Amino acid sequence: MNKPLVIGSRGSQLALWQARWISARLAALGRESRIEIIKTSGDQIVDVTLAEVGRKTGGKGVFTKEIEDALLAGTIDLAVHSLKDLPTELPPGLALGVVPERAQPHDALVGKTLDELQPGDVVGSGSPRRAAQILAARPGVEVRGIRGNVDTRLRKRDQGDYDAIVLARAGLERLGLGERIAQVLEPAVMTPAVGQGALGIEIREGDAAVLAAIAPLEDALTRACTDAERALLAALGGGCQTPLGALAVGLPDGTLELQAVVAAPDGSRLVRAVEQGADPVELGRRTALTLRRAGADALLT
Repeated sequence: MNKPLVIGSRGSQLALWQARWISARLAALGRESRIEIIKTSGDQIVDVTLAEVGRKTGGKGVFTKEIEDALLAGTIDLAVHSLKDLPTELPPGLALGVVPERAQPHDALVGKTLDELQPGDVVGSGSPRRAAQILAARPGVEVRGIRGNVDTRLRKRDQGDYDAIVLARAGLERLGLGERIAQVLEPAVMTPAVGQGALGIEIREGDAAVLAAIAPLEDALTRACTDAERALLAALGGGCQTPLGALAVGLPDGTLELQAVVAAPDGSRLVRAVEQGADPVELGRRTALTLRRAGADALLT
């Protein structure tokens, strides 16, 4: 009999929902598992912005490094990440095993809709991407940093610290909090983060047994779309704190459409691109080139 697989996860309510969802999917396939909670730098350092956490810890992967260390050490068999948190360049010895079916990728406003926001209103977001696009859509509002898990952010909004906050629609709906959404933001207004709404299951490279166990969880369209988005991000040299959004969708003819935006931090300028293609990686790289030709490099630096 196969021994239970050990799933590494952050300890937040949303991260545990995601890990338990994967565990339940494995159970339906007849494979037992258990969850090992691992604290990451992003969880432990909560008094500064994520960009500052990245500088303190020497780079990207503030929500993944410690989990990846456990994976490399063999104390866990697989790691469940929000794909938007997983750097495009993985540590040697690790691989992105499967990408399950994606949830809704959009961002959402809690508290007020875009039309209800007035100059001087305070919008909470810890993401430069979200901040820039909110400022572009509603000049005159103040975007103020916010940290903490979903419940913490909602509580800060409810106690009056913010007039509205921006959160991922998928996270709210996974936690049964969809009724808190005041407005789902369409990608033309708020292009989501690379990989938003999708999960990434990371494994040790060459671990055929674990890969065989999780292979049925792979969703081909989600993998193709997120591969295109991640190829774009890699081509532009960005990380999760880059003011860049990208969303790929499948077209009826089997090809993909990738839309992307790079923004000035203050929202004063947005560079957009939309490309179509069949090869996800080529599509991502070509879209990055289109953005560069339109002046994206100046905004990224």
